[in-house]
Amino acid sequence: MLLRISSLRGLPIQARDGTIGSSSDVLFEDDTWQARWLVVDTGSWLMGRKVLLPVSHTTALGAGDESIAVDLTKQQVEDSPGSGVDLPVSRQMETLVYEAYRWAPYWSPPGMPFVSTAAYPVLPAAPIPAAGGAPVLSATPAAAQGSMPTVDENEKRGDPHLRSADEVAGYYIHARDGDIGHVEDMLVEGSDWTIGYFIVDTKNWWPGKMVLVHPDWIEAVSWEQRLVHLSRSRDEVKMAPEYDPSQPIDSSSRRFG
Repeated sequence: MLLRISSLRGLPIQARDGTIGSSSDVLFEDDTWQARWLVVDTGSWLMGRKVLLPVSHTTALGAGDESIAVDLTKQQVEDSPGSGVDLPVSRQMETLVYEAYRWAPYWSPPGMPFVSTAAYPVLPAAPIPAAGGAPVLSATPAAAQGSMPTVDENEKRGDPHLRSADEVAGYYIHARDGDIGHVEDMLVEGSDWTIGYFIVDTKNWWPGKMVLVHPDWIEAVSWEQRLVHLSRSRDEVKMAPEYDPSQPIDSSSRRFG
């Protein structure tokens, strides 16, 4: 079932032994359109701090669910290095969070068991890829380096593909032949956290309409300018499925394919 990301904001997050806070944001990869992290506002429990929780270890979500369950204890969350989140989130921080929970990171090969990263330092700073590629983690054992792990500047800058869903709301949308509106929201698959569609409000161009735009239609995103560029024309956007908030959207339905 596809759910509006905005509908998840404020949902209580349930650990195995109690509530740890509420969902405040979702972080997703802009190259795979896969949600990766929940940002959780812990409220008065941890004095207003925010923590990162991997969406891969939450229960599947459906329409009408009133909370999100995660397979952790409150103590594990409190001890997590992901406490006190600031964007951008570095790959080193992501790695440390997975290590704390003894889970294999999402970028590991399928079926790979947990392997501690303590023996895998980051090499001295490497040149930043010209095309804005992801930071590189060294896979050279510490014993071969003869020194303790260090953090390079690429790691501190954060993963350039990890984006905030909350931030993207409001971005303007450009078709090949003109403006069409802005991002109203995104739809995420409740079972695997894949971004299924962007909800586009076209009221400044096509009054009273909201349409569903598939991520495959997105040619590029100008993050600094808050612009989403589509590979389709305005007429093609007009033919896109109209979004009706009263009608649930089943991702397996061909009606929205």
